[in-house]
Amino acid sequence: MAATLGSASQGQPRGVGPQHCVTRVELSVVAANLLDRDVASKSDPFCVLFHEVDGNWVELGRTETAVNNLNPVFGVKFQVDYHFEEIQKLRFALFDEDKCATQLYEHDFLGEFICTLGVIVSNKKLDRALILANGKPAGKGSITITAQELSDNRVITLTFSGRKLDKKDFFGKSDPYLEFHKQGEDGKWMLVHRTEVIKNTLDPSWKPFSVPLVSLCNGDIDRSIKVLCYDYDNDGGHDFIGEFQTSVARMSEAHNSLEVEYDCVNPKKQKKKKNYKNSGLIVVRSCKITRNYTFLDYILGGCQLMFTVGIDFTASNGNPREPSSLHYINPLGSNEYLSAIWAVGQIIQDYDTDKMFPALGFGAQLPPDWKVSHEFAINFDPTNPFCSAVLHAPHHYGWRHQRHGRDARRHRSSLEAAHVHHHHWSGQRGLRRHGIFGRRRLRLEGQHGRGGGPGHRAVRPLQRLQECPQGDPGQVGPGRAAAAGDPVL
Repeated sequence: MAATLGSASQGQPRGVGPQHCVTRVELSVVAANLLDRDVASKSDPFCVLFHEVDGNWVELGRTETAVNNLNPVFGVKFQVDYHFEEIQKLRFALFDEDKCATQLYEHDFLGEFICTLGVIVSNKKLDRALILANGKPAGKGSITITAQELSDNRVITLTFSGRKLDKKDFFGKSDPYLEFHKQGEDGKWMLVHRTEVIKNTLDPSWKPFSVPLVSLCNGDIDRSIKVLCYDYDNDGGHDFIGEFQTSVARMSEAHNSLEVEYDCVNPKKQKKKKNYKNSGLIVVRSCKITRNYTFLDYILGGCQLMFTVGIDFTASNGNPREPSSLHYINPLGSNEYLSAIWAVGQIIQDYDTDKMFPALGFGAQLPPDWKVSHEFAINFDPTNPFCSAVLHAPHHYGWRHQRHGRDARRHRSSLEAAHVHHHHWSGQRGLRRHGIFGRRRLRLEGQHGRGGGPGHRAVRPLQRLQECPQGDPGQVGPGRAAAAGDPVL
């Protein structure tokens, strides 16, 4: 089981640890003996996966549509997180596609199966009957669900092409596509991936595709993989062209412009014709195995998260003493922006070793020349704008407001945006990402007033902050005269 970041309970810090065991699971779906809802042909089934959230079914994903097929083997897989300690209820619903339908319920219902993810995982391969909405069996219809744990984070990317494939269409060439199958523990072959169809050609070049290595070969590069080539037909009766077997180890030889070729062999033709060689060639043009690093991989590898607070000092939020202002401090001594600083900062600070966070302001006129500053340290120490721990960012504002007037503590500054920079300090492969949490414009009204209280080195340069014109922090505007009772900064 893979240990991930656990959810923090109230009053407890959140950190890296095995509080919750979460495993990524891949679900494969096969159906058999489905109801035939079409008059002139067979059903065109697809499967929809739902999970239960607060008593409601929420869609997680859909497979492709299997045209004219009552026994579909779906190539699209479902990937879900398996939480051992939770009851995760799943619903697999099958429908016959109606191309004129725009809503899911407009497609013909073929049956469904409801169970928990735990039941599927514990059985690994689950075979059950499909049930209609009235609770009766959907004919002889059944569904088979196979679970595969994606504990291996390696991903394989393959590029294939074909040469001189057999011509299967009477008025054209062939419409070839490939299917990749792996052998299960029971010896049966299971579909892993299906490529796109290339129309009317005997020399196709398929798009590169990526699949988890554990899906393709259970992480065993020497395990046999069967590749089948078909000619696509609109009626679902796809013509078999040929097949071959290989392994990831063998395909990995295709690199640096070196290609690996396979004879695409049709066994029936091979038995009938003495001089039969193949039905064309399938070529591996490139094979590359990479690793998909998780967030936890980066954290355990030494990745640090840096938290930056930016405060908007422009004067478009109204009077901070009024409840309508975004900066109004409620009777509990907080507002939604201060809450945002705590909510984001308390989490981020666990992933920063020195816990020093820069806190900056912008959009205010500063002494001595009263020009608009688009970046200044809120502790007024431009050489060291860092605050020790997240709690000191709002503390600087609260202390400074108290110094300049008892009413000023009503407009403590809050979070404009938190920019999270991922810096990989361990020297390993790094990640740099920018995320914005709680992006809301904060505008603290800078009004004139008298200073007071003991002096402090961090705020001595501040004599007063004149307000910027509303709506445009980038230009200097005349500040209005202070009225009696006005809060001061």
